[in-house]
Amino acid sequence: MEDFITALMIGLLGSFHCVGMCGPIALALPVHGGNNGQKIARGIVYNAGRVVTYSLFGLLFGSIGYGLSTATSQQLVSIVLGAIFILSVLVPRSWTRRIDPSSYAGRGITLLKSGLARLMGSGSLKNLFLIGLLNGLLPCGLVYAAIGGAIATGNAADGAWFMAAFGLGTVPMMFTVAMISNIITLRMRNRMRRLIPYFIVLLGLIFILRGLNLGIPYLSPKYSVEKQQMECCH
Repeated sequence: MEDFITALMIGLLGSFHCVGMCGPIALALPVHGGNNGQKIARGIVYNAGRVVTYSLFGLLFGSIGYGLSTATSQQLVSIVLGAIFILSVLVPRSWTRRIDPSSYAGRGITLLKSGLARLMGSGSLKNLFLIGLLNGLLPCGLVYAAIGGAIATGNAADGAWFMAAFGLGTVPMMFTVAMISNIITLRMRNRMRRLIPYFIVLLGLIFILRGLNLGIPYLSPKYSVEKQQMECCH
């Protein structure tokens, strides 16, 4: 439950990053037209697609994290990830761009964006769900952070729940953006972009606190190595 709350917090705090970086997709969604109930249904279906993709990521990377058989290893992963996010803000952008994973997947990203553009032509629920699924595949530093948390859970099911909670945390902001896209200006988005480094540092601190095992409920829960070893044995 504590991991779920942590992931939800990451999603809620990081959703400002989503507006700044992924906002154009939400702003362009074909959700308008029809009555309010239809608009809300379209917004929900789009966000459900994103949450499904994130949950599948959690299932995959949680399985990878299963190899981290001790709580100590999982704590170390969390601390290292937190330090990386803080350093990504402090280190010059010209340096971090060289190790940006998206720079090695340009063709795949182009195909994803082409697929999204084709689906944007229709506001059907099926199309909106597919848009959400594909949107979840686009490179995003915030998603990388959440995936790190899923790895640190050390369990496929827990990883899936972690990423699902993260996705749910981003829903309120992204849903709102889609619903009121006609009043969100470029100036507002640029202001949100300027806040992104602060949120990245905050997320980094959350990951470090989570790994320090301080016994603070939800923020830095206490993990028992002995208990986890007993669970692994069973």
